[in-house]
Amino acid sequence: MEKIVTTKELGQYLKLSKATIYKLAATGEIPGFRLGNSWRFNVEKIIESMNKKENTKSFQSLEKN
Repeated sequence: MEKIVTTKELGQYLKLSKATIYKLAATGEIPGFRLGNSWRFNVEKIIESMNKKENTKSFQSLEKN
C-alpha cells in the first residue's frame, strides 16, 4: 500500500524545511501532486527517485575517470 504524506511529514522524514519541499516539488525535483491547495507525496516514489539520481551520479563519476 502506498504511503502518502504531507509536506510537513515529508520534511520531517527528509530533514528538510517545508519551504525546501515546496521548492523541490514545484520544480519537479521530487514527485508529488496537488490536492486542492496542498501538496501530497508518495514516500516510495520519492525514495525510488532519489535512488535513481544517486545511481546516475555514481555512473557519471565513473565515466569521468
